[in-house]
Amino acid sequence: MSVKVSDYVLSRLREWGVEHVFGYAGDGINGLLAAWGRSDDKPRFVQARHEEMAAFEAVGYAKFSGRVGVCVATSGPGAIHLLNGLYDAKLDHVPVVAIVGQTNRSAMGGSYQQEVDLLSLFKDVASEYCQMVTVPEQLPNVLDRAMRTAYARRTVTAVIIPADVQELEYEAPSHAFKMVPSSLGLPRSAPVPAEDELRRAAAVLNAGEKVAVLLGQGARAARPQVERLVEVLGAGVAKALLGKDVLPDTLPYVTGSIGLLGTRPSYELMRDCDTLLTIGSSFPYTQFLPEFDQARAVQIDIDPFMIGLRYPFEVNLLGDAAATLDALLPLLHRKTDRGWQETVTGNAARWWEVMERRAAVEADPVNPEHVVHALDALLPDDVMLSADSGSSANWYARHLRMRGDMRGSLSGNLATMGPGVPYAVGAKFAHPDRPAIAIVGDGAMQMNGLAELITVAKYYHEWSDPRLIVAVLNNRDLNQVSWEMRAMEGAPQFLPSQQLPDVPYARVAENFGLLGISVDRPDRVEAAWQRALAADRPCVIDFRTDPAVPPIPPHADWAQVKATASAVLHGDSDRTGMVRQGFKAKLQEFLPGGPKEEQQ
Repeated sequence: MSVKVSDYVLSRLREWGVEHVFGYAGDGINGLLAAWGRSDDKPRFVQARHEEMAAFEAVGYAKFSGRVGVCVATSGPGAIHLLNGLYDAKLDHVPVVAIVGQTNRSAMGGSYQQEVDLLSLFKDVASEYCQMVTVPEQLPNVLDRAMRTAYARRTVTAVIIPADVQELEYEAPSHAFKMVPSSLGLPRSAPVPAEDELRRAAAVLNAGEKVAVLLGQGARAARPQVERLVEVLGAGVAKALLGKDVLPDTLPYVTGSIGLLGTRPSYELMRDCDTLLTIGSSFPYTQFLPEFDQARAVQIDIDPFMIGLRYPFEVNLLGDAAATLDALLPLLHRKTDRGWQETVTGNAARWWEVMERRAAVEADPVNPEHVVHALDALLPDDVMLSADSGSSANWYARHLRMRGDMRGSLSGNLATMGPGVPYAVGAKFAHPDRPAIAIVGDGAMQMNGLAELITVAKYYHEWSDPRLIVAVLNNRDLNQVSWEMRAMEGAPQFLPSQQLPDVPYARVAENFGLLGISVDRPDRVEAAWQRALAADRPCVIDFRTDPAVPPIPPHADWAQVKATASAVLHGDSDRTGMVRQGFKAKLQEFLPGGPKEEQQ
């Protein structure tokens, strides 16, 4: 029996260990879809509601599994729809392979229906490797290189296969001129910097008296080494949002997230340190790092493209985080003075007290900080968390403490709306035996989360642990935008842009056969979480939250306060509630035992 190109593509994916492909049908991939039918649906075709969601699900799968995510789409509009999810993967350094259809070769250049120049379209997002298969003999090389490059460079690659090529009989490359055979496998290595560079780095770290460590997702496999290093140096540790799950927040010297969505102790850690060690992070916001003349700095990263970025590092170590720390640790001297670390620990402890007080502030009807803070103590130790962009990311960053084997992620560098729910779907296909929770705003839920509930309803019976909880922070406002306009522009909320229609999210979930819970009173928040965590099916919780609770940045200065006041004076639609909640929340930082603001 002859083997078509489409059959061979799926066979090769199976040989690479691919178990799931996220996608949506279209005639540009009819050949592949027919091959899926002949292959008994292996690898499993997971049907999203939209190609962008398929890409996001592939990203979520890759982030939570550590394996390559694969998505597939038809030619023209289907391929175009993938782009946002693929850029999310590229900017967060996540391995994803996109397989897309194209019109028949005979129609190319003829302005044919759905003909799009896909090589040009994907040239940026899949800049490391993007190829079109025009003859069968290009396989397996093109597919192998796409997989290997995605893994090795932690990036997006793309394979374009015209519809007529999918139907051709597969012919392997021969032992002949201009044939390129290929082989399976991804060699692994753990590069370590040269000895002299390690000694230079050790000298900087040994000289420091107030060492701060910044962790990113590149340090995830180096948790034991990081813990030993912090114990030796008496350091404090802040985490970029993509590295939130790298180290437990229950460790007393961990100050939590850094940046605009970060914590006050992380801000103070960077403000007051004299030495900075950054491990596996491309955290982009220089203003949240130490002043350039304040701290000597060392960076560890496996990607030469990211070395020396964001800060004037004195020593740059190119290598695997765990292997590099193993080689560096014997060169470090244990610091006997623990005063710095005790200060960091005290600041972190006070911050959690402030968070508890902020969560207890009364709101109308429910304080969103209370919603997320109440979840913290209830989280299973193996939970997989996702958060969407917007104010929900603030509360995810500040109120949830990672511990045990918890994993968590969001759209880091692209900061796009919409990945919260599809990330959780992808995570469930990566680990069907673990619970998943997505914390999303009502804007993101209306954008695409509602449709992906259909995907959840379709597949959850296959998961050994059926729990996937979507918590909707329903405040009828594009809240992050509203607050950014107030704080940065001094402008009032623009209702035609930010005001959202009210949607009965819980009832929608029930119509899909899921559990739906509505909460409009603070005394019902914890019970709602407990019910969802004990459910035998996925659940949507519609939390009616107050849009006037401000996501005040950890370094809030008088200029921002003045800009917010200006919004009130210009007639903000919620000016009374905004002022009430803003000052009540900020007050919590000044209560006895809370961290004090700098004199401005």
